[in-house]
Amino acid sequence: MRSLSVALATVCIFLCSGCGSSYLITPVDNTYELQETTVKPGHGWTSDKVAIIEVEGMLSDTRSGGFLQPQENPVSLFVQQMDQAADDDAVKAVVLRVNSPGGTVTASDLMYQVVKRFKAKTHKTVIASIQEVGASGAYYVSCASDKIIAQDSSIVGSIGVIFNTVDVADTMSKLGIRSETVKDEKGVLKDMGSPFHHMTEAERQVMQSMIQEDYAQFENIVTSNRHPPDLAAVTTGQVFTGRTAVKLGLIDQTGILEDAIKLAKDMSHAPDAAVIMYKRPYGYEGSIYASSRLPMPHDQTLGQPFTVNLNVPGLSDPLPTGFYYLAAGW
Repeated sequence: MRSLSVALATVCIFLCSGCGSSYLITPVDNTYELQETTVKPGHGWTSDKVAIIEVEGMLSDTRSGGFLQPQENPVSLFVQQMDQAADDDAVKAVVLRVNSPGGTVTASDLMYQVVKRFKAKTHKTVIASIQEVGASGAYYVSCASDKIIAQDSSIVGSIGVIFNTVDVADTMSKLGIRSETVKDEKGVLKDMGSPFHHMTEAERQVMQSMIQEDYAQFENIVTSNRHPPDLAAVTTGQVFTGRTAVKLGLIDQTGILEDAIKLAKDMSHAPDAAVIMYKRPYGYEGSIYASSRLPMPHDQTLGQPFTVNLNVPGLSDPLPTGFYYLAAGW
């Protein structure tokens, strides 16, 4: 649809007036559909394709802030791209271009399940190509692929679960500020994880139990897909370079994106295939996950939700509440 938002133009004119600069606003074709873009043409008369699908940034089943409108839900976009690759018989293989420190437990597992179901339904080859970082939840997703390639200097691993909170109770006390929480008599863990009181031992035990459950799930994903010879050595939360990850059995080989594409072509018997990507330059829509929000984790004992604000330096928006397969410091 050919469109130009009058409101957007008005805002831009208002913001830019008096600043000594001029701006040109150009109408564009706006579409909600994913557009297939050829990034490397094939050879000969073949119609075969290899699709590159990105696993990048913070993996979370929610939209983040953007200029004048939210950015796209990465899980929704990933699901729609995988569905489009599944429905196109000419797509013989998928290369996951991974560059992410991980994300929420729920989003990571969802993306992993999407890849697994894609392979079971289509029997198409999936290769994960780790760029700078393929850690924690991003490595979790990569484990669903047939082969994992990373560059020599890539950061790989960080197998573990983390839940961060802060305790500002003492600081508030020094400032003469006191937090008051009213809750039902049985909901003793209703405000578990709150930064406004010291964590009790009962709260810590419940949190630790939930973390251990998610950790066991991650460990099972690694053992069932990768079979590392020394599981204890790779499940401490440590990160490794790509060259070390090969020795530890976390990945299959080192190489760049071109090597991953070649391997995908070889394994799918499509040596002359074109390389494509799916893009949606404007607008927002997508899969069934497009407007979903990540549900709050629940106390498994009482069935009560708890909330805590999480922040990662460098991100403009706070992370959604929850447990994370996330490399610390990213």
